[in-house]
Amino acid sequence: MDGNTVKADIIAGITVALVLIPQSMAYASLAGLPAYFGLYAAFLPVMVAALWGSSSQLGTGPVAVVSLLTASAITPLAPVGSPEFISLAIMLAFMVGVFQFMLGVFKLGVVVNFLSHPVIVGFTNAAAMVIALSQVNKIFGVEKPSSEFFLGDIWSVVLNLGDTHLVTLAFGATSVFGIMFAKKKWPKLPGVLIAVAGTIIISWAIDFEGMGGAVVGTIPEGLPSLAIPTFNLDVFGTLVSSAIVISLIGFMEAISIAKAMAAKTKERIDPSQELMGQGLGNMIGALSSSYPTSGSFSRSAVNINAGALTGMSSVYTGIIVLITLLFLTPLLYHLPKAVLAAVIMTAVFGLINFKSVKHAWHASRHDGIASIVTFVATLAFAPHLDKGIEVGAGLAILLYLYRTMTPRVAILGRYKDGTLRDVKVNDLETSDQIIAIRFDGSLYFANVSYFEDAILEAVSEKPDAEFILVVSDAINQLDASGEEVLHHLTERLNENNIQIVFSGLKRQVLVVMRETGLFDQIGQENIFANEDMALESIYNRLGDTSEFDSANCPLTYPGAQKQETA
Repeated sequence: MDGNTVKADIIAGITVALVLIPQSMAYASLAGLPAYFGLYAAFLPVMVAALWGSSSQLGTGPVAVVSLLTASAITPLAPVGSPEFISLAIMLAFMVGVFQFMLGVFKLGVVVNFLSHPVIVGFTNAAAMVIALSQVNKIFGVEKPSSEFFLGDIWSVVLNLGDTHLVTLAFGATSVFGIMFAKKKWPKLPGVLIAVAGTIIISWAIDFEGMGGAVVGTIPEGLPSLAIPTFNLDVFGTLVSSAIVISLIGFMEAISIAKAMAAKTKERIDPSQELMGQGLGNMIGALSSSYPTSGSFSRSAVNINAGALTGMSSVYTGIIVLITLLFLTPLLYHLPKAVLAAVIMTAVFGLINFKSVKHAWHASRHDGIASIVTFVATLAFAPHLDKGIEVGAGLAILLYLYRTMTPRVAILGRYKDGTLRDVKVNDLETSDQIIAIRFDGSLYFANVSYFEDAILEAVSEKPDAEFILVVSDAINQLDASGEEVLHHLTERLNENNIQIVFSGLKRQVLVVMRETGLFDQIGQENIFANEDMALESIYNRLGDTSEFDSANCPLTYPGAQKQETA
């Protein structure tokens, strides 16, 4: 590693640390933990994930969504901020780490595909709104109840606005507008750090705490003690589902960020290696009193824009956090909690993007429905956000199964350019002796009955049919159920003197047919590479080859009336 690389990584590491330190404290508060636990989560997990992961610029540490998921998972089990709550948060970090690490070891990162993009979009928008709303009471300096109905709690905050602590509101509102203004006007300046440093000085100067304002208070000096997390077996089963959701959401966020940066740096990202890096970061972090962490978009952007070249930049970030823990924590005593709330709110505003929900709706109605339902369910179930994404993921899978259960089936005729097309769409005539049908989907247990019904319906409408051509280019899979139905369907059609013919079968489908004997039952003479070869063979068997011409416009099957070439 040359000197220029080291210099670039040191500069990037220091730059990220200046953003990470105040952000981590804010996110720890969001997770229901004392603010200094954010510094613990910004220490070892940051370095371990960078050294073991595959991305050189991914900035790991506390993030908003994972912090809120942590709070929603543990709040029903222990009083917020209590020793038991802290213990469960550390235990949850270890569980998340183990799950992520095992997924990486067994190369099962594809499991995140069960969380479709529209579901993530709906969840992220709702979670961002929940996060922002959860900080409103801290901005105004009023109490917020903690119940199973989040929106009801927010309404209580609205009713309590008459008790607003004006100095707290001044700190909070000024910080929100100041950070946002700096981000827009001077994006290269560390607006969050400036807001934190400035408000600490003002808070100390006016004795904000003595005026009844809420400050961070005493932060224990020194490093967190290394210890194996205490496992509470009574709630272990309860936390498993939350650990899985946090693992998948956290990893999806991290890998999406890593891939976005890799597109710029031309770096190769290994999802399994990244899973192991994130998993080790959470496991080792749990040994040093960390709560669950993940990759951060904002800090990763700061890292790459500051010139980071290797994962050592995150190691230097961790060293700055280490120095802060050892020597600088007294300086944070007077930091108003309203400013931490402002840091959180400004960070999540960028996550709210309803255009992406609209885009999903235009791309597919089913995807749009999944996104909207996830959004509504996440808000309705708040603070239990994991239930919202479980509803969305389940609905997305059910809608996918529904789509594949009833794929498009088209009766085909010869179009004027020689291709086979849907007769209904193009108003084409068909033959009484030949039925050409295209099935746009794999043949598996969920839809094979639909395929059988479509064939039998087509036969019932053409009682004189002697051949059925199945154009199979879109059939990518054939399972045992599909093979069994095809076997019986072929027998049934043969008994009625109807021959089934296939064209365009893919290799994986042919392999299943050969292994099960279906290929021999259908006969090699009835399986063709494309539909033109199949039709030519059919016409030969019908004793009428004069009318077959795949290059010319209309195809008139024997028995059909010639159509105009309009």
